[in-house]
Amino acid sequence: MRALRILLIIVVILGGLFVIVDRVAVHFAQGEAADKLKSSENLSATPDVDIKGFPFLTQVAGGSLDDVEVGIKSYDAATGEAGKTIRIDDLEADMKGVSFSGDYSSATASSATGTATISYDELMKTAKSQPTDIGLGVHAKVVGLSDGGNGKIKVAVKVNGTVAGAIPIDRTVSVLSTVSVVNDKVEVRADSLPSVAGLGLAEDRVRTITDFQQVIDQLPGGIKLAKVEAAENGVKISVKGSDVKLAG
Repeated sequence: MRALRILLIIVVILGGLFVIVDRVAVHFAQGEAADKLKSSENLSATPDVDIKGFPFLTQVAGGSLDDVEVGIKSYDAATGEAGKTIRIDDLEADMKGVSFSGDYSSATASSATGTATISYDELMKTAKSQPTDIGLGVHAKVVGLSDGGNGKIKVAVKVNGTVAGAIPIDRTVSVLSTVSVVNDKVEVRADSLPSVAGLGLAEDRVRTITDFQQVIDQLPGGIKLAKVEAAENGVKISVKGSDVKLAG
């Protein structure tokens, strides 16, 4: 009995030591992965990396991790225009089936899903915020974007000018618009045109102001836009991808 008790004590101690070593190892690995991701994606701040599952060491021995969560506070995505980017906030991605290269210098996830936010101020950079001639002596520009409720964006359009050289006009109209993903672009399109269209302006001229697209390119690891929806503080985006590179 005494020998059995001693054996049990040894097992408990070894088990405790294994847990400690495993947690130290995962903490170190998370830090290394975060540093590599920061370097490979040219991030301004170190991202959060959370390796899920226990034990970590047996996952590593098997050559892959079941689940890795990555959080990037701010990311500047390419817009397709030289030198211009758009800031994406609070990007959180869940990576499944993360496998390593032979020397552990790179890692690839079999699949990834995630969410992020584009603020209305950032999206305004794409909208026509400079006065544009839309015909009949009328000029218009977008002066604000906000949550329109029910997944819609409210686009505020400032309209002014002198119609046919005789009727002055100076007002701001609001348009409820649908936001969607079209060919890797965030597209904002008015559900119906503002009342200024009643002046007889051509629909396509009015839509040059109310409707616009924003390219979102070169997201981390090659993930792509999947869905967008208007929310209180900006456009919520969902992303997904396969064979997503975390680093390397």
